[in-house]
Amino acid sequence: MDICSVPRIGIVVPPENPTAEPEFSQFYGIGANVHTTRFPVLPGKGLRAMLETYNEVLPGVLDGFGRLPLDAAVVACSASHYLLGPDGDREFCARLGERAGYPVQSSALATLAALDALGLDRLTLVSPYEPWLTELSRGYWEKAGLAVDDVVQIKAGEVHDPYRVTTEALLEQVRRHSLPEGGAVLFTGTGMFTLAALGELAGPQRVLLSSNLASAWWALRAAGTPAATPTAHPLLEDLARRADSA
Repeated sequence: MDICSVPRIGIVVPPENPTAEPEFSQFYGIGANVHTTRFPVLPGKGLRAMLETYNEVLPGVLDGFGRLPLDAAVVACSASHYLLGPDGDREFCARLGERAGYPVQSSALATLAALDALGLDRLTLVSPYEPWLTELSRGYWEKAGLAVDDVVQIKAGEVHDPYRVTTEALLEQVRRHSLPEGGAVLFTGTGMFTLAALGELAGPQRVLLSSNLASAWWALRAAGTPAATPTAHPLLEDLARRADSA
């Protein structure tokens, strides 16, 4: 496969996010090139103010790709787009795409697209966020017409920090709950490492989604490329197969 000819996927991530690029790269193999730009560091701002600022500066952050001919871009920060609600998020991303000249989607909207393609309208939410942000996430999905049957709150030790949740801690906390076989289990947030855990928890009747998995799937579709490329990770292949057959 010629590296020059595969889709170019842009992702925008918070400065401390350790997860998005590695997981996107594992999902794609050599089936797509991943290019990244990051939100600015905002010292002294609380979490909500920081997320609001991300939305304010996002057009300029996307400008950081310059004239790089991207096929699609994902804003790999679900939390800032939860502030907008699904309708506001759609309007915002549509404006961003028109301005950029290529499709732009938030990881939250990419997740909605994946759920719609799968024909699912119920989910169990697995969230590493602080409680107020978990509730904001829940409200986003419910406003989009989804039923949230249960919420599994994940912690890194005694704190809520997606970037510090280990695979072992994630699996241990998730396994305390009885995960449904119907509907979807959504691991929200692009900064929590979920790829290995998804592989451990996968089952033939269980639909597992993460923000990064849904975003990687959406971006290839937006680029006009089947998600089941020859080098795609099995999780991406499975999502593509399920979406195509739903």
